[in-house]
Amino acid sequence: MAKSSGSGAHQQMSLDLLPSALLATVMTKLDIASIRSLACTCKAFHSCASHMLCFIPTFHLLDIAPPAEYIRPLLPPNPYLRSLKVDCMRLDDSSLDCLLQPTLQELCLHNCADFSGRLLSQVGQYCKDLRFLYLSSLAEKRGRSIDVSDLEVLFGGCTQLETLILMFDVSMFLRHNFARVWSIAPATLVSLEMGYISSVMVTELLSPPVVPYQSIEHIRPSILPGIQKLCLSVDYITDTMISTITNNINCLTHLDLRDSPIMEPRLAFDLTNAGIQQINLHGRLKHLSLVRSQEIFPAYFKRVNDLGILLMADRCSDMESICLGGFCQVTDTGFRTILHSCSKIFKLRIYHGPHLTDLVFHDIVATSLTLTHVSLRWCNLLTNHGVARLVSNGNLSVLDLRDCRNIGDEALRTISNLSELKALLIDGSDISDMGLSHLSKGAMHSLVSLSIRGCKRLTDNCISFLFDESSNCELRELDLSNIPNLSDAGILLLAKRRIPLLELRMRQCPLISDTSIMVLASMKVDEEGWYGSSLRLLDLYNCGGITQLSFQWLKKPYFPRLRWLGVSSSVSRDVLDALSRNRPFLHIVFHGEELGMTGQWDNSDDLYMHDYDEVDELEQWLEGENEGDDEDIQEAENNADPML
Repeated sequence: MAKSSGSGAHQQMSLDLLPSALLATVMTKLDIASIRSLACTCKAFHSCASHMLCFIPTFHLLDIAPPAEYIRPLLPPNPYLRSLKVDCMRLDDSSLDCLLQPTLQELCLHNCADFSGRLLSQVGQYCKDLRFLYLSSLAEKRGRSIDVSDLEVLFGGCTQLETLILMFDVSMFLRHNFARVWSIAPATLVSLEMGYISSVMVTELLSPPVVPYQSIEHIRPSILPGIQKLCLSVDYITDTMISTITNNINCLTHLDLRDSPIMEPRLAFDLTNAGIQQINLHGRLKHLSLVRSQEIFPAYFKRVNDLGILLMADRCSDMESICLGGFCQVTDTGFRTILHSCSKIFKLRIYHGPHLTDLVFHDIVATSLTLTHVSLRWCNLLTNHGVARLVSNGNLSVLDLRDCRNIGDEALRTISNLSELKALLIDGSDISDMGLSHLSKGAMHSLVSLSIRGCKRLTDNCISFLFDESSNCELRELDLSNIPNLSDAGILLLAKRRIPLLELRMRQCPLISDTSIMVLASMKVDEEGWYGSSLRLLDLYNCGGITQLSFQWLKKPYFPRLRWLGVSSSVSRDVLDALSRNRPFLHIVFHGEELGMTGQWDNSDDLYMHDYDEVDELEQWLEGENEGDDEDIQEAENNADPML
């Protein structure tokens, strides 16, 4: 025994004797998540991790939003850093010196609301080798315009930029000289995405400048001639804008346009048959998305009908992905034309198609289509029969039938035969508990994401039908929101199945109470794991029975990996502040917003693609041994008024 003990001690000490250069070399092959896991295992790895931050090539930290005092030690000067991705919710201009390192080729800064437009010019001055730039929410809390000169410095400095993604209101730039600045954009730019820009600014931006006394025959140079991917959110999609894009960008392969009108568009500010037939004049387009959102005003593309779709489809035989939203005058004839003309299409999305019926898919088996992603949201004339025809294409991996009210149990029976299905969204459909039992016999074995939000006929028994005790379930994301008859008993059944869920949404379930939170906090997905260890996102917004008692179970050490939490606005501010102090890296949302870091564009096909860290060591690394004052929440609850 003594010999064995001595041998173990020798092995334990030998780790400290390994050359630090050797340990650092190994760590450089790992990502930040793995490095921080190692850093918490022993002093040797912790010390090495701290030193090797000076020469790691990538630093990605999007699951938490660190303040400046935490991010600075993690980002020392590093001549080898090539890729940086950070959530900047708690950062501002004072952090630019550590974020902007001259060797960067990829820079993604999320939630830059506290930064000023100066961020753009600083990137141009210090990151001259940049190829990829993503900025979101820039200067949103500043309440003022962004000087276009900052954009000019960016273009002048980053001469090798290939991808530019500006996920904020670009109209904050003063229009004076805005179009002129884009004329000096790097010729290497191939991808451009903008969170919001007016259609007039788009036209001005892409139109070649007019030179005085220039001959009519003179060919004016195009703005952004190398652009292949263009994604814009605008006020109105118009014929003029489509014509400008088509005539001035010859290499376009990916076009994504989305608008949100505040009133019914006039003819001059709308898309018509004349405009839509100009799409893909050069024949290079592979991906097309035209969506009119109803978020602000119930407007539709009323001036485009089957004829317009027919004329467009003639040039779209090589298209691989099509998304059409809000085309209320297009009937089965137009939609069938797309399926029969575009033989290479594998992604099809149609939103708000009030005239789309089962006939669109009546003879889909006669086509050579290999559809993998299909979304038919708000297509209320679609029935079980149409779904049966659709799923005869057995390659589907994503199926979105949200708000198709006539979909029922018979559709689930046919969907269960899809062996490669990863994501299924059937919100608001007419399914029952028994209907979900069909999934457990087939598709449930491959599903990673399932949403049954707003299915009013479901009860607690749906959990038993979904999760067979003997089945090998791969599910990681589950949405049970707005199910009136779902109660704590259903959540208890879910916990007993030990499904290692990463995301669980239960918003607006009136029968969910503190008991459900206690059950989830006590759940172990395996004998070695932590209590409630798997959940990264938990949405409890407007659950009828949630009181202050639940917040005792939401603090550490329960739910150790929780990153997103949704609660009701009626929760005492003192209780929320106490929870924030206990869990400083937890995103707490209480105004009813949907949780998660969703992008500007539709991502229903990426619902099951999240890459979550397996363990939660970063907080330990950043905070050390300080776990905070556990008495804060109890004291806040004692001082708070009872919640409604």
